[in-house]
Amino acid sequence: MEQFLRVGVISSTHGVRGEVKVFPTTDDARRFEELEEVILDTGKEQIPLRIEHVKYFKQFAILKFDGIDNINDIEKYKGQPLFVKREHAAKLQEDEYYIADMIGMDVVTEDGTYFGQLKDVMETGANDVYIVDSEKHGEVLIPAIKECILDVDVAENRIKIHLMNGLV
Repeated sequence: MEQFLRVGVISSTHGVRGEVKVFPTTDDARRFEELEEVILDTGKEQIPLRIEHVKYFKQFAILKFDGIDNINDIEKYKGQPLFVKREHAAKLQEDEYYIADMIGMDVVTEDGTYFGQLKDVMETGANDVYIVDSEKHGEVLIPAIKECILDVDVAENRIKIHLMNGLV
């Protein structure tokens, strides 16, 4: 399991006082109001940033970090992801999973036959769609509905599916 979970990506600066526009990668953009700190991953280092205040503009969260008061201090981090420690992540409901924990899971059919590996999860309005990389069928899109997803076992790193007619 991942130690850190991505909650957003810095898309651009906002004004000249060090604020940034963050594209949320979490289900609820209002989640930033509950966070005290995020971790900026530059690729070379992980920098903890304390959130001073949050506001919203369209689909973006506008964040201001303590100690960053100038556009020049934050501009170099455009395009960089923001993470939270797992213990600060949003609590999951029953039958909910962190996408980061699911990527790379083995996908098997209901009879236990290996089908492929979960490559990504596409979030749509109605339901998520699991993108499975299958050697036999190529890229297969499986809707994340009860009729198709029979079981998700994070501990066993396995998803059991029912292949409805027309999916392959």
